[in-house]
Amino acid sequence: MSSAAAPTLSLPGDPPGGRRAGWIWGIGVAVYFVAIIFRTSLGVAGLDAADRFDVNASALSTFSILQLLVYAGMQIPVGLMVDRLGTKKVLTIGAVLFTVGQLGFALSPSYGMALAARALLGCGDAMTFISVLRLGSRWFPARRGPLIGQVAALFGMAGNLVSTLFIARALHSYGWTVTFVGSSLAGLVVLVPLLLFLKDHPEGHEPPPAEHAGAAYVRRQIAAAWREPGTRLGMWVHFTTQFPAMVFLLLWGMPFLVEAQGLSRATAGTLLTLVVLSNMVVGLVYGQIIARHHEARIPIALGTVATTALLWASAILYPADHTPMWLLVTLCVVLGTCGPASMVGFDFARPANPPERQGTASGIVNMGGFIASMTTLFAVGVLLDATGDNYRIAFASVFVLEALGVAQILRLRRRAALREREHHVVSRVEAVHVPV
Repeated sequence: MSSAAAPTLSLPGDPPGGRRAGWIWGIGVAVYFVAIIFRTSLGVAGLDAADRFDVNASALSTFSILQLLVYAGMQIPVGLMVDRLGTKKVLTIGAVLFTVGQLGFALSPSYGMALAARALLGCGDAMTFISVLRLGSRWFPARRGPLIGQVAALFGMAGNLVSTLFIARALHSYGWTVTFVGSSLAGLVVLVPLLLFLKDHPEGHEPPPAEHAGAAYVRRQIAAAWREPGTRLGMWVHFTTQFPAMVFLLLWGMPFLVEAQGLSRATAGTLLTLVVLSNMVVGLVYGQIIARHHEARIPIALGTVATTALLWASAILYPADHTPMWLLVTLCVVLGTCGPASMVGFDFARPANPPERQGTASGIVNMGGFIASMTTLFAVGVLLDATGDNYRIAFASVFVLEALGVAQILRLRRRAALREREHHVVSRVEAVHVPV
């Protein structure tokens, strides 16, 4: 018998969901959508950025590394902010920061100022996804959690699609400044409904007041979330599954396809678009599977890692100067499964932590993939410079972190499953005694 319902039992007091919940949540998703456009715009502008600022591969990778360093470093603070301040305030701060960052990147006259702009953008971007997850948990029943998370990620990938389809073309037609200044206006467009209409929770579902005691409160929240094996397992699942596609889309996919594979920018852009489209389709499939069969989480995560490693190795080690198109297409389709698989990490942390700790736990999970991405972006840039642009050697760095992540997943999976069953028993007992 399926155990799908076990961790996602509908309890008395669950938010009702409905059309109004969809509209409110949609505002938060729109903010996340724009953040992803800004985050991934460098992925199609990497070669242009290298020319504009006259930098080598290592310096170019620093743009994305700094952005992700700020993003990863902000995850736990943002989780604490969401738990304490609520979604609306944190999303508003984030939207202002990433809009200013994108505008600053458009107008930066020097490499140093452009780096500062990307750091600011990363700070604002860091405040979006955890806020959207928290918004979904406040407006929709718990049983909808896996699907809501995957749909949010799907809209994020739609933002990536905008980058690959429109930002790339705009750069070619209008140039750097017009393209990035124009795109920054999208931040203002989503800020207006955010300020006017977004609410943290439906009426009658206010969270219990939390006792905030400064540094002591912060330490308690982080320690309690980290003690849960489900939080740590979720972080390692996110770490291991997300980063190959992130590295490919965020910076190194376009140079690899153009410089190493000899493709035109248009063809390379089409392949990057294929990664995004695959992500969007697979996200819906994974969300439905996990919502119905929670026991599928580990097989989905490990299966995605294994398939990605196989195709990645096949593409970079192909015994010819250029990898055949059919294999590149297959690689891009498989890379599209990485993002949806990374969302599985949140489905381990969610049932392991109470509502008042969801933001903190999600922040810990979300650090995983971005730390892996940041590390690999740096490693690829350094190895490319050290080896004279040998992409086979540089891209092989992916396997080191995948092996580390798989080892941690295997180590924690049984402990997390046992703890989750304990939480489920407690939830069922409490549900029986709560008056409806």
